[in-house]
Amino acid sequence: MTVGSDSTIGHRVSAAGATILRYGLAVVVAWIGALKYTGSEAERIQQYISPSPLMNWMDGILTVRVLSDALGTGEIIVAVLIALKLLLPRLSALGSGLAILLFLSTLSFLFTTPGIGDASAGGFPALSPVGQFLIKDLVLLGASVWTLGESLLAGRPPVTPD
Repeated sequence: MTVGSDSTIGHRVSAAGATILRYGLAVVVAWIGALKYTGSEAERIQQYISPSPLMNWMDGILTVRVLSDALGTGEIIVAVLIALKLLLPRLSALGSGLAILLFLSTLSFLFTTPGIGDASAGGFPALSPVGQFLIKDLVLLGASVWTLGESLLAGRPPVTPD
């Protein structure tokens, strides 16, 4: 095997990973958004929103169900925008930017939600199931940042050295 073929394989693997990352992110965000339409999820998100100084103001304006439905609708819209990269890269970039805000806000719950640390394991940094549920958003944030960059570069001519 020559170095050139290793490079070709590397590019193919990277391209496959990029596709899985983008559309996997879109599926995960859409799925999470769709779950917001269920009564159980509407109740579950209250444990994150109520203690959050960033989001608890919505409790006084919207019912639990309306808030959950609104968040779900927003997440589904974000997912669709992310998936539009081949057709509308600028709108896809908008979706990725909104996903970044989404995951930054959910990561803020790590600092505001009671019970993040696993008390039976000595507390933080050992994570309870609630903490484990939230920490995965760090990877989703990274995927969102990456898809934003890729969408911004889409359709632009490659930069060539002088």
